[in-house]
Amino acid sequence: MRPVERVPLPDGTPYEDIIGFSRAFRAGNLVFVSGTASWGLDRRLVGENDPYKQTAQCLRNINLILHSAGASLADIVRTRIYLTNMDRWQEVARAHREAFPDDHRPASTMIEVSRLADPLMLVEIEADAVLAD
Repeated sequence: MRPVERVPLPDGTPYEDIIGFSRAFRAGNLVFVSGTASWGLDRRLVGENDPYKQTAQCLRNINLILHSAGASLADIVRTRIYLTNMDRWQEVARAHREAFPDDHRPASTMIEVSRLADPLMLVEIEADAVLAD
């Protein structure tokens, strides 16, 4: 049995080389998106001190990388949300809920962490998607 071909989906962030990871990759009909923060196209953090805005930007960034694999948020089956202050979970949940209509709600986990890679980051999200054959 030969291994499934992995197709990397880079986005050009310097962290890919620094850390040695794939921003995202497609393996068969599966797409795996690494932890995604709220960096804007200008490489500046979107939503400083605002977990709702950061979550919404994280999901926009995930949607962009999914499009490069021929997918969208509707194909996501699981998200993992890391946030630095669980007391603000409802703001994060509201942005997540707005991104997924009732018929496309993914399985999801929300986890509080002590901090993320940049002190301004309040939220980071991972996602897994399944594409139709």
